[in-house]
Amino acid sequence: MPKVSEHLPEARRRPLHCAAPLQAWRPLRCGLATLLILLWLAPAAASEVVELSESERAYLQAHPTVPMCIDPDWWPFELIDESGRHTGMAADLIALVSQRTGINLQLHPTHTWEESLTASQAGDCLALSFLNSTPERDQWLIFTEPLLVDPNVIITREEHPFVSDIGALQGKTIALPRGTAMLERIARDFPNLTIVPTESEREALGLVEARKADMSLRSLIVAAATIKHEGWFNLKISGQIPGYDNHLRMGVLKSETTLRDILDKGIATLTPLERRQIVDRHVSMQVVTDVVTDYSLALWLGLVLAAILATSLAWMAHLRKLNNQLKCQAETDQLTDLPNRHAIDSSFALDIIRAQRYDRPLSVILLDIDHFKTVNDELGHLMGDKVLVEFAQLLKKGLRSVDTVCRWGGEEFLVICHETDLSQAVQLAERILEQIRSHAFPCPRPLTSSAGLATVLRGDSVATLMQRADESLYDAKHRGRDRVGVKPAEEAFAD
Repeated sequence: MPKVSEHLPEARRRPLHCAAPLQAWRPLRCGLATLLILLWLAPAAASEVVELSESERAYLQAHPTVPMCIDPDWWPFELIDESGRHTGMAADLIALVSQRTGINLQLHPTHTWEESLTASQAGDCLALSFLNSTPERDQWLIFTEPLLVDPNVIITREEHPFVSDIGALQGKTIALPRGTAMLERIARDFPNLTIVPTESEREALGLVEARKADMSLRSLIVAAATIKHEGWFNLKISGQIPGYDNHLRMGVLKSETTLRDILDKGIATLTPLERRQIVDRHVSMQVVTDVVTDYSLALWLGLVLAAILATSLAWMAHLRKLNNQLKCQAETDQLTDLPNRHAIDSSFALDIIRAQRYDRPLSVILLDIDHFKTVNDELGHLMGDKVLVEFAQLLKKGLRSVDTVCRWGGEEFLVICHETDLSQAVQLAERILEQIRSHAFPCPRPLTSSAGLATVLRGDSVATLMQRADESLYDAKHRGRDRVGVKPAEEAFAD
């Protein structure tokens, strides 16, 4: 187990030194260095005592101590150290909350997180320290506002490709600690993955490092600390799952609503600076308490703080790049390089709303390659892919700059025609079909396409507009293909 910093009050009583102080540097007596030390040691210097109601004060009098269970092995978030004390980020954050509210939280020691959950369900602990809210936990707990928000990332070995859509993976294993919210959610949302349960975060990442699991979904903070401590630099971040951030809260028994309200008042006083300092203290710096005989620590701390800032900025830049990659991967069809259906969902809905509000024309053309299944069956899927790529390029070249084209799915493509009424859309669709008809595709047979048209009407949504376009396309197919199908407006109103 790595050495960890002592609790803040004790750390203030004794000076600090680094594990390898820079003895060659001369002592410095500098106001700036002193300020750096004070900023490092006193993130709660500007702490405030919250104002409690009469019923809340009565609750604290009736509960001089509040038993609390924690995860005893979740470094750097929290653990029970060799002296039996609660330490880590959660401990520091909760210490500030306790100091500002007057709650005396008493550690109820357990050996595993599952033991802590069991003790909480049995009523042995009124509070749990640092966890996500889940439907299963909602059965016996209520939750405070988040103490800390931390993104989860997909961790794989270095050679694993970037994971753009975890739901599309097949035959992959994912290592996750037992009893965690992420295991519960992954099991529910992604049945395509095989879960390998583990006893700890370290074991989960260790299985990935040893090629006994394909990936793990872990907190960015925990992953960074564990990879650095274990020296597993052959692991990397390969993606994220939108909406899977850790909103780490305190959980209390449903009967203890007053306790939850008091804790929320304390959590509301935590500033972003205090949270950042606590995270940086445990991820980027490990110190031990001892007596120093010179002032070299001042310069060392200044350099460490600069390094922490540089590291934080680098992580932020990396995450921005990662998010851009995720967005690009999620919104681009990998074969045709066109936007996919997901990419235009929100903008398409807004286009329809604007057209209705300002009474402007908006039409759509839904195109389908005729007899495409025959191309795949007789000439192979490789040839089918070539046809799709060229079909997409042909559409992009033949459309106006104001039009939007995307791959709607399979061999279907959607063109959104702005400021275009139905008659104009018919002309555009006929021109597109003629270009397709006369184009020499890379297969030994001529290809044609059918088109279904629809224009925005009052009360339309994406679903109703696309339903009419789909019905128009079906009509074109039914009437012999290689033609434009249009559902008259009166039929749309009749529906």
